[in-house]
This record gives sequence, structure tokens and C-alpha cells, in this order.
Amino acid sequence: MRTIKSLILLTGLALVSCGDSGTSGVEKTADFKIDYEKFTLDNGLEVILHEDHSDPIVAVATLMHVGSNREKPGKTGFAHFFEHMSFNDSENVPVGANRKMIPEWGGSRNGGTSNDYTVYYEVVPKDAFEKIMWIDSDRFGYMINTVTEAALEREKQVVKNEKRQRVDNAAYGYTDEIIRKNLYPQGHPYNWTVIGALPDLQAATVADVKEFYKQYYGAKNASLVIAGDIDIAETKKLVAQWFGEIPSGPDVEEQNIAPVVLENTKSLYFEDNFAKLPEVRMVYPTVKNYDADSYALDILGELLSGSKKSPLYNVLVEEQKLAPRVGTYQNSSELAGEFVFRVRANAGTDLDQVKAAIDAGLTKFEINGVNTDDLKRIKAELETGLYQGVSTVLNKAFQLVQDNEFNGDPSFITERAKLTNAVTAADVMRVYNKYIKGQNYVMTSVVPKGQLDLAIADSKEATVWIEEVKKDVANEEVSQGEEAVYEKTPSKHDRSEPGFGKLPVFKSPTIWKGDLDNGMALYGIENNEVPLVQFDITIPGGQLLDPKGKEGVASLFSDLMMQGTKSKTAADLEEAIGLLGASINMYSANEDFHITGSCLTKNLDETIKLVKEIILEPRWDAKEFTRLKQALETGLKGSEANPNAIASNVFNQLIYGDSHRFGINGSGTLKSTAAITMDDLKAYYKNLSPKAATFHIAGAINKAQTISALSPLKAWQGDAVTLPKMDVKDNGTGGTLYFVDVPDAKQSVVYIGKLALSGTDKNANNLDFANEILGGGSSGKLFQTLRIGKGYTYGAYSSIASRQAVSPFAIRSSVRANATLKSLEIIKDMVTNYKDDFTDTEVELTKNKILKGNTRAYESLGAQLSILREISKYNKADNFLDNDQDELINMTLAGYKAIIDQYLNESEMVYLIVGDKATQFEEVKQLGKPVVQLDIYGNKI
Repeated sequence: MRTIKSLILLTGLALVSCGDSGTSGVEKTADFKIDYEKFTLDNGLEVILHEDHSDPIVAVATLMHVGSNREKPGKTGFAHFFEHMSFNDSENVPVGANRKMIPEWGGSRNGGTSNDYTVYYEVVPKDAFEKIMWIDSDRFGYMINTVTEAALEREKQVVKNEKRQRVDNAAYGYTDEIIRKNLYPQGHPYNWTVIGALPDLQAATVADVKEFYKQYYGAKNASLVIAGDIDIAETKKLVAQWFGEIPSGPDVEEQNIAPVVLENTKSLYFEDNFAKLPEVRMVYPTVKNYDADSYALDILGELLSGSKKSPLYNVLVEEQKLAPRVGTYQNSSELAGEFVFRVRANAGTDLDQVKAAIDAGLTKFEINGVNTDDLKRIKAELETGLYQGVSTVLNKAFQLVQDNEFNGDPSFITERAKLTNAVTAADVMRVYNKYIKGQNYVMTSVVPKGQLDLAIADSKEATVWIEEVKKDVANEEVSQGEEAVYEKTPSKHDRSEPGFGKLPVFKSPTIWKGDLDNGMALYGIENNEVPLVQFDITIPGGQLLDPKGKEGVASLFSDLMMQGTKSKTAADLEEAIGLLGASINMYSANEDFHITGSCLTKNLDETIKLVKEIILEPRWDAKEFTRLKQALETGLKGSEANPNAIASNVFNQLIYGDSHRFGINGSGTLKSTAAITMDDLKAYYKNLSPKAATFHIAGAINKAQTISALSPLKAWQGDAVTLPKMDVKDNGTGGTLYFVDVPDAKQSVVYIGKLALSGTDKNANNLDFANEILGGGSSGKLFQTLRIGKGYTYGAYSSIASRQAVSPFAIRSSVRANATLKSLEIIKDMVTNYKDDFTDTEVELTKNKILKGNTRAYESLGAQLSILREISKYNKADNFLDNDQDELINMTLAGYKAIIDQYLNESEMVYLIVGDKATQFEEVKQLGKPVVQLDIYGNKI
């Protein structure tokens, strides 16, 4: 469950706007659509069905037309809180089943709340489709009688932990609250954040929950989308059976809210306990969703800052070197919209300089106007985004359900493409002059504690409510409590759990292989669902080849390689990629270097020509090198404010030791990166050889077409590179608890683990299998106990990293500060007793979860690329997924116990806590382990 501003943020869809480059693809893009059938049940529920038989899976999305904009002052955060309550119990489904059973069926489920709606969604193997109809409809129409005081209090703690994790314990976490309070007048539905205020949440009652349900959870206030491997006629019958008796509910009046008008500009500052960098935001009131001007405002955001040729980037980043990047974007909701400027500046930068630079960039935009090529580039990128946004059944379900509920047209994607493609340069300048130039706005200066001199001059202090960490936790202890006593709602249908349908059989995709004359191997999967391809060139080395004492070279090198070629400046290269609607990126991982990309299939030939140019003709731009080093320093400094980043870095150092490359952040440290020179990057360039490289591709293209498109890369030559042997040994930290102080932290970040095994080890799969019950998602024991049972955390998981080197097993969570010791005690006992508690029941659950989960795990092109990378890196068989399934089926209880005994010995594990020393340091000593205090860099204090 999560709070979200829009469906786009939830799913990663690139469908806020979509269009074409204005050339040959216009007709195709304008005609793009998602086929569907829509009908309305007698109770008013609107249902949209979409058939997609490409994978044996089904996605279900239910959107309730109620978000935080229906709340009242004093009862904020209630829509999101109700979403959490909905996942607890219902009349005909066992207690806790909603969160636990769906993953055990091989599915995934979640929900999200925005200003305007609450959405619930699942993706399951086809055989569990009717089970989802049962569980989803019961949550929708039959949950309210099961609400108890105990469940209410437990879920309060979970939501409070979510707020602590995302807001209170995060740099710039309070900025949204400050902006909303000052942009929207008191009483306006957007005056408060989606997650709301903790005092409001704490005051919520069972009566409040029931009143909210009665008012907003009627069938006619919702849309239901089912997409995937379904039969339309049969699905109609199932929907009528399971959803048809849900009460219609009262009419929910439309909200007619006048547009926001600011009488004057408001400038506010806030000292942030976690921030290490100063940040300024400027927010202008604009237009709501589906307004004709929203499409031009989307493009305006891209034009102002979305490329190296954009005016704001040009002034702030290149000329004045005040920040590593700048962001501008339109954010439209149901009732209003905002245009946002956001700059997180370099350490120590005066935000008055940043504001002056923004003004200078806008002046430049006014003088130069809209560049035709930039407009063409943005539309080409949006065309590709159109297809990427509907490349999975769940993403299609999200798009259909949102457009139906808020615009009455599930297929509005077609119209959106046309409207965006029709935006002209004159439209962009018109909306700029109407909504931005000379208009009032809200501006925030968020600065590190004690650096008020960096805030915008004459700004006023912003006020927010900050929770006090209390040592006494008696009033926050919760439990499952008694089940509710009630009379079941009568039904003409049997609402007991249906059986499984026919078992869908996962089948490994067909893989083709080849090679180029230069020694590069080729691996591909043909998938013609959408006219897209994704590719990845994997070159062994990565962080392993960083020079000693200059860790971060590979990462910085990957950034510099994208900053132009001999014949193209960084801006020219970016534009050339954008005009194709493509993306090309480089990054360095622990053991590999990657060149990745995606594009429409029709543009692969031209995209590969650019890849060749990037690889063979680096620009070595000194100015860009200086800029990137400054940006890296800013980023590393900023990570010092992030408790999760601190925990990750220190944990790896404890596991591997600071003399091993994997004990140091792949981006390096402030010390190691300071010494890096251009010559270091040129030396690293020699490691880019095709001899041991592999080209992976998935998408709408076959082997012959791929080889033809790759012909330019035949010119790429090089010698094989010898990789250093990095021995991994016990660092002697097991059995000790390490503590890093983050003053006033509202949560403690917990990392617990030890070195386990290599991804090449014969037991690698078996350890993965053995971990599933402990920490594999929301049905795992960690999640079920720490979140569902105790309300100590928002989430708790465990996993094993996959590398050729020996890698760690790790448990991760962020727990309520004053429940740190109790959480550690629970985890310690759980791991200690895991082997003895593992029974034949867990064997069957593990088998079921993984086997059925595979039916949906490899749907996307990105997931199919990961299959190819597994095969090439670890020399696995083409059908290794089938072999892995056979290994799982043959795994015995004795085998599980042996694996747990060998790799999950609690006494050998490192314990790391990143939290508030003042309240928790003495507490954690009661765990009975030696305690050592470290600073945020992992040095002993």
C-alpha cells in the first residue's frame, strides 16, 4: 500500500502525454488503441474487459473514485488509511488471506491512494482468476462488518511507520506538506498531503471507518478493469456473480472547485534535519487533468529543462554550475494542476543564486522561443513511451481504469496521443505566458540544519508538525486481537472460496543465439506484442576494474561516455537519440559494464549507429568531466542524508571489508572520487572490448534482422581483458551489533546478514528457495510478523544477492524507533528457529509460490532481457528456468533444513542499526551481542 500523486507515478507509465515526431509515424500513433469491451452492472459498477493471451496471467484493477480530496480538515489521511484497512479481513475470506494467500498463489497485489482515487490491483496466474474475483469482490463489498478496534489500532501503527519512512526520516520529506498548505487555501481538498497528519490518524475511530465506507465505497463510485488471458463471455458471468450484489452506494457529488488564484508570491524556508544539500522549488497553479492546456504544459516542462540544450539546464548546470540537474514538469490532478520547478543545488550554494539563474534561463527561453527540433524530439520520445506504457497487462489495466473513471472513455489514450501530437510551438508559448510568466507562485527553500544563510532572502519560516520520538511504547503495542462478531451479509451465490482453474504451465521462451566477427556473442528473444525492442550489451569488469584508491572510476566513466562523440556535443548526441524516440544509457555494476537501450523496432538500425559512435568515438570533453565530478560530489554528499543509503554502504563494508571493492559504494566515496582524473577514465576505456561481451535483445525483431542492424558494431574491436581475482573471506564482523547514529531519526534502519554463496554455486537456487518463506514478499514471516502482527514497520524482507563472487544474505527493514529492540528480538528468534519451524507445509508453499509466480515473472521485455543475461553470465542452459523448476519440485524437507543450517546461522550474522542513538543505543545492548558504534562512513567511534 502506498500514497501516490497520480497513477502515472504508481506504475511508471509514460502516458501523461503521447505523440509522434510529426513525420512518418503520425498516422500510426493517432490510430493506436487498446481494444476493450465495456458494460455496466445493475448496481452501477462500470466494467472494462481486455483480452491479451500473450501470457497465462490476468490483471485486475479496481479504482474507487475517492482520494484525500474527499477528506475534511482534522480527518486527513483517511482515504489512504482506509485503503490499508481494506486489506485486513472480509466476511467470506479467512483472516489475513488478502495479504498472504495471493502471493502463495503465485500472484502479486497492492494498492495505492492519491489525491483523487484509491486503486486496488492484482496480477495472478490464470488458474487463480476466479479466486481473485472472490477475494477482490469480498474486499470491495463485504469487509466493513469485520472491522475491529484491534485491527484499527494495528493499521494505525503501519501507516504511521509508512509516514516515518517516507516523510519524517527522509530528506525534503516535509516539502510537499509546506507547498500544499501555502498553494491551496484552507479547506481546499488539496491543502493537505495524501498521507495526512499523524494526530488526525491517531484519532480515527471504527465509526469513522464505517462512515467512510458507506459514503464512498458503493459500486457506482468505482470502475473495474480485468485484462489478460480471459474469455470475455465467461468473465462477464463471473463479474456479475461476484460483484453484482455489492450495494450501489449513495450518489457522490462532483466537486466543483474554483481554480486557485494566488494573491501574491509566497517564499518559505525550512531547516531539514536530514538534508545535506539546499533545494528550491517553485510551484505555479495551472490546470487539471484532461484540460486542453495540460498537453502543452507537459511539453513546456520538457522544453525548459529536459535536455542539454534546454535553457534552464544551460544556465544552471553548464554556465553557472550551481546544480547537477534541474527539473520542470506539469502535475495535473482531478481538481487542479501545478507546474513545478525543482533544483537541488550543490553543497553550500546560496539559493538566491539559483533563483536568479532560473530567472535568467526563463528570459533566455522567452527570447529564443521553441526550437522546432526540440518539439519534434519530445514527440518522438512520447511515441516510444506510448508503447512502453502499455507493454504489460497491468499497465494496460491502469490506463483503462483511470481514463474510464475520470474521463468516461477507457480508450482516451488514442485521443491523448492526437492532442499531444497537435501541440504547436505557439501553444507552448501561450501556456508559458498564461500560467508562468509574471504569475505568482509558492517557493520553498529547504536547507540543511544550521545553514539558514543559504535560504532565499526574506523568506518566512515554514511550520510543520514533527513527531516526538518517545521511549515509552506501551500505548503503541498492538496485536491481531479478536475477530469481529457479525451476521454474514446474505447472498444468492455461494461466496466460499472457489477452486483453482486449469494449471497454467510456464514455458521458457525460445532463445536464439549468434555472434559477430569481433567476438561479441548474441542472445535474443522475439516478442511481437508491441513494436519495441530493448537491448543490453554486457561487458565483464565493471567495478572490479576500478583502480585501488580511485573507486568510482567505472561509474564516472559510464557517465562521461554519454556526453558526446567526436562529431557531436553532449547536447547534439542527446538530441540525436531523442529524435529517434530512443534511449541509450551506460552504467557500471559490481562485475559488469552495461550499454543499454530501447527504441521502436523501426528505429533500431539508426539507434545502433549511435551506439557504435558512442563506443568508438568518445569525445573526452573536459568541461563535461568537470561538471560530472561536481555532480558526483553533490550526489555523494546528498546520500549522507539518507539513512537507507548509509545502512547499505556500511553493511557492505562490514560484510566485505574496506579493502574489497564490493565493500565500497560503486559510485565511490568523496575521498576516492576526488583523485580521479580524465586519464583514469581513458585508461578504463581500454576495458571496453567486444571479445567477452554479449549483446542481449528482446522485442519485435528476429535473429536475421538483429544481425543486420548490428552490422555497424563489427568495427568495434579489442583484446580480451583479464579480470582481477577478488577473494572473499570472512571479515570477522559476525555476531556483533553495529550502531550508526542519525540524531532524531523516527525509524531505525535494520540490516542483518552474512556472506552466503556465489551465483555459480550449486546451492544458489536452493538458498533462494529456502528464503522464500522467511522474507519473500508480503507473505513472508518477516513481513507477516513485524508489519501485520506487530505494526512495527511498513515492510520487512530478506534476499540473497546474485553475483559470481560470494554474495551476502541480508534481512532489511525500517522499524519504528521505539520498537527497535523488540524487532531485533523477533528477527533473532525467527532466524534461530527457522530450520526447526520449517515443515512439509512450508515445502509445499514454497513450491506453489515460485512455480506459479514464474507465469507472470517474465512478461515484460526487461524481464526477458534478464533471462538472457542469466544464461550468458552464468553459462546456463537455454531452458534453465525449466531446470530450476524441476530442482524446486525435487527439493525435500531435509534438503531445506540442510541449506538453512549451512547458510542461515544466526550467530554468524552481522547486525547493523542506523537510528537515533539518544533513545536506542542503550536499548539494543539488551539483545546480548557486543555493540560497536560507527560513524556514517563505517569508521569506529
